[in-house]
Amino acid sequence: MEGASGIGGVFLRSSDPDRLRAWYEANLGIAISEWGGNAFIAEAGDATVWSIFPGETDYWPAEQQTMVNYRVGNLDAMLAQLRAAGAEVDERVEEQEFGRFGWAVEPDGNRFELWEPA
Repeated sequence: MEGASGIGGVFLRSSDPDRLRAWYEANLGIAISEWGGNAFIAEAGDATVWSIFPGETDYWPAEQQTMVNYRVGNLDAMLAQLRAAGAEVDERVEEQEFGRFGWAVEPDGNRFELWEPA
């Protein structure tokens, strides 16, 4: 049987895609190519997690069908940068065996997760 070998892309809808692209570039440092996105090139050892949560999870807002997790090198610096830019940032930082996690909300109201691997 043929099977999926990884995540090929993450796609977001926006009523103002140029504004949202500019926000992600300015606040998460995601360089936006002329075609409107970015191709992240994995480094050796990088992993992408794919998981299905129960419909009643409170891990992210119920009105939001999905949540994107972004890998970062320094979670504290990223959270401070987002706060300085006026983003809504969750005060909670979670430490697990896999690393440290934090959360914020982008201008379209989507909550996203930041992950600093262990």
